[in-house]
Amino acid sequence: MKIWWATSVFWVIFFTGASVVIGVRNVDGAGVVQTPELKMLAYIILGGFFVVVLVGQLLFLYFARKRKAV
Repeated sequence: MKIWWATSVFWVIFFTGASVVIGVRNVDGAGVVQTPELKMLAYIILGGFFVVVLVGQLLFLYFARKRKAV
């Protein structure tokens, strides 16, 4: 369970940092000026990645608890 907590903390820090970077940047790495529409698209992509990670974390938790109970 310690591994699960450590990875959960890592992902929370990662997503918080990524959200802050998206929110405060004016120009992305390609030199494109970030309009509100482009920032929203970046948040949607980050949210999709968050859902994938969340499902993986919940599956890992489910199997870890199942294994612990046996």
